[in-house]
Amino acid sequence: MPAATFLALGDSYTIGEGVAEDGRWPVQLVARLRAAHIEVQAPRIIATTGWTTDELSAAMDAADLAPRYGLVTLLIGVNNQYRGRSQAEYREQFLALLERAIALAGDARRVVVVSIPDWGVTPFAEGRDRAAIAHEIDAFNAIARDEAHRAFARWVDVTGISREHPGEVVDDGLHPSARQYARWADAILPEARTALRELSIAR
Repeated sequence: MPAATFLALGDSYTIGEGVAEDGRWPVQLVARLRAAHIEVQAPRIIATTGWTTDELSAAMDAADLAPRYGLVTLLIGVNNQYRGRSQAEYREQFLALLERAIALAGDARRVVVVSIPDWGVTPFAEGRDRAAIAHEIDAFNAIARDEAHRAFARWVDVTGISREHPGEVVDDGLHPSARQYARWADAILPEARTALRELSIAR
């Protein structure tokens, strides 16, 4: 049986701003899946630091994406929040991205939506209203979680991890370190493993 394909969609958190390639959580996730004897290809990552929902959508338009992917992950929205864009706009654009992710996977159960971490706890946010940032991040995550559940996609919350380990960041004081991404990969692994095993059974 050929190795499953993996498409990771997102922004700086998915491309791993400030960490080596092997420190990115999608790459760490693949290593864990392979250790669990699940054959999966290296991730195809469509993500760039600073992207909002509409910018990710435009990048997907320009990319040569070839469904069906065995696993698709989606983590997007922190830059919508950071730029002060509305929750209503986020819901509309996030839902469109989720629908595209499901189409690329061919099954909502092969899509894993990952929550937005809380950058307000990081050293970068010193002097800012951390409580307000947390409130807004929670609101954006509630939208993503709601839409993921409504579509029967999978949901993984890494926001709590980001809040528990605020010092695990790279030199910019903002983006997670490889160590924190390892915690994310551990949290995402059970849902990804189930999705890929169900794919194997379906074949």
